[in-house]
Formats: sequence, structure tokens, C-alpha cells
Amino acid sequence: MGRVDDLVLAVVSCQLYPGGFYNAYADMAKRERLDAVIHLGDYIYEYGPEGYGGDIGKRLGRLPEPGHEILSLDDYRRRHAQVKADPDMQAAHARAAFICVWDDHEVTNDDWVGGAQNHQEDTEGAWSARKAVAMQAYFEWMPIRDPSAVRAKEAIFRSFEFGDLATLAMTETRLLARSKQLSFAGEPGNADDYAAFLAQRAREDRELLGTEQRDWLTGVLRESVDAGKPWQLIGNQVVMAKVAGPDLEKALGTDRYAALLAKLPAPYDRGVPAAVERYRNGVPFNLDSWDGYPAARERLYSAFREAGTRPIVLAGDSHASWANNLYDDTGNLVAVESGCTAISSPSYGALLPGIGTLIAQANDEVAYCNQDLKGYTLLTLGRDRARADYITVSTVLSRDFATKVDASFVTGAKTRFGPWTKEG
Repeated sequence: MGRVDDLVLAVVSCQLYPGGFYNAYADMAKRERLDAVIHLGDYIYEYGPEGYGGDIGKRLGRLPEPGHEILSLDDYRRRHAQVKADPDMQAAHARAAFICVWDDHEVTNDDWVGGAQNHQEDTEGAWSARKAVAMQAYFEWMPIRDPSAVRAKEAIFRSFEFGDLATLAMTETRLLARSKQLSFAGEPGNADDYAAFLAQRAREDRELLGTEQRDWLTGVLRESVDAGKPWQLIGNQVVMAKVAGPDLEKALGTDRYAALLAKLPAPYDRGVPAAVERYRNGVPFNLDSWDGYPAARERLYSAFREAGTRPIVLAGDSHASWANNLYDDTGNLVAVESGCTAISSPSYGALLPGIGTLIAQANDEVAYCNQDLKGYTLLTLGRDRARADYITVSTVLSRDFATKVDASFVTGAKTRFGPWTKEG
């Protein structure tokens, strides 16, 4: 295997077509050096023009095609075709090879092994049928090989070698093994209800990767370490860090908090206080992320230790930029995580500007979080250190835009991947 001294990767996710222009891809296409693009999912979205982000699409003339929530094979094919027809999307594909995995919206929102939040079998048919046509369209339109004939179609986990410098393991966290997402449905303020909910969340049988995929990942990481490669990367869809939701009233003060709530449209004016109440009682920020599966996360961290690595975990889905230092339940650093913001999909920052800073202040594992701006992450690997530059675009509402590096973090290979350190 040949020597590779450095590697430049763009990490991307979440490109809602009605949500805005693909300015991040326009910037990527002009980069002098770009070796590959790692796409962590939500390449398409399933919604119709009245769904998520539709108000933006109507203003910009970027309405989804076909003009309804997609269900059939023809629907999914047409939605993929629309995204591929975007000139900035085409320019990015022409600039560098894409290494892709799906997240949830390639089928429908918050899916798991047995269904999805945005699938109703009584009106939309069998979940297995919708999943099958969505996967077929994905394999037809995306630069990805079909999985092995001896594995399930959902098993698209696979690995890539970049000479003697790095191994990239792309995992699947949606359709293959994920347990159903939890949501707190108890009585607000009832301590017993919260205790029961948190006990359910901590159950050992809640799964995200599954045994087969975790064993495969352990082997891939171990082989990379044994080969002396400085870097092991994991392409993973959802944020892995422990992220407690911020107490906005405490952080902002009572008066500013009340003023914020008064400005929020329905139903957020009621939803935000309800969320803050849950956070105060130990419910994490996002139960669709690894925080909804803490036992599975600890099993994965054990796999990291078994393989002898502290990998760089890559995450999408959240529509936010993250630099996270990941610790197991005994307090040992097991990995660093770089989460990329969305290409165009709206985030919490659109409603609550600056919430990313409050999240970072409330969490020891979070060194940086930006929920406001769109863009991508540029990950540069050298023999001795890795650097994550969080590239943001000034707007996705116009094709006239500027870019900047919002933050940069580094970690060193000689220290077996110490925590992220901010640069600049």
C-alpha cells in the first residue's frame, strides 16, 4: 500500500433542496485541493411543498419535485433527479469523488428498523415497501455499490483505505439495527415518570449499529492500527457526544428568556419551555442521536479500546457544526468527533440565534457548536496531526455569498489522538 503524506476531505450532510441554494458545493467545486467528499446522509428529503422548509422553497422558486411527499419508486427517482440537476451539486460531483451513506430522509424522517416517525402505514402502505423503493432509487442514483449478496440490502457499511495514512469506515445507523427512538410522554414535573423514562433509555437491549456491524467495525479499526496507519475515521450519521440540552432561562436570565418566548411562533412558544423542563430533568438534547442509545454507545467505545484506537468520528444530521471530545462512562477520552453543519437545511439557530454557544457552555464534551450557519467541514490529515476547518457560507437564500472559516480545531496523531484543540 503506497505512502500518502496528506489527505483533504470535505464532510457534508443535509441538503434540503427547498431550504436554500447549494452555495457550499459551489465553494467546494472551486477548491484547489479536494481529494474526496464524505456525504453522511440526507442527500434528499421526502417532504412535499407544504412540509419542512417549504416556505423557503416558495420564496426561492425551489419547490420539490414531485410536488407531494414521496412514496413510490417513481417519486424517489424524481426527487433524486431534481437534486442531481442542481448546477452546484453537479460541480461538486465533478470536482471530487463522493463517498456516501444514507441517513433518515433518503426514506423518511426518524426511521428505524421497524418504521419511521413520518410513515403512517394506515395511509401510506407497508413500511417494508416504502423502504424497499427508497433504497432501490438510492442505489440507482448514488455513487455506491450494491451491498454483498449475502448481506441485507440495508447493510451498506464498508471501508476505504487511503494508502498508509488513514482508514475510513462508513457505518449505517438507521435501517439495519436501530431500535425505535424514545420520546418522553410522562407527566411534566413528575420525578417518577422521568426516572422511568431514563431507565428505559439506559436499557442494554437498545441498539444502533447491531452486533454484526460492530464486530465488522472493530476488525476494520484493528487492522488499520496493526498496519501502523496514523488515522482511523468513522463516517457516522448522528452526533455521538453526550449533549445535555441548555437551560435557556438560567443562561439568558428570566427577562431575556421571557422576551425570547414572546417572539417565537406557535408551536415553538410552548415547545421550547417544555423542552427546557425536560432538560432540567435529565432528558438529553436529541434522543434520535447516540444520546438515545447510551448502552450501545458504551459498547462502541469498548470496541474502540479493543481495536487500540481513538478514532475521529464524523457526524451529520444535526444541521450544526460540532467539535466534540468523547469520553466513556469512566471518564476516559475514547475519540474526538467532528460534526458538519447542513448544506442548506434549517436548524435551531434559525429560531434561537446563538443556541450553539449555549450548548457548548452547558456540556463538557462540546468544545464548539454553531447552530446558525450553513456550510461544510474541511478535514485535512497529515502524518502527525489532523485539522478540522468549519467552513461557513454567509447565506443560502441567494447565490451571492461569501465564505469564512468559522473555527478550526486540531488533534495530534503522535499522542494517539488527543482532544481537539482550537486554533486561531
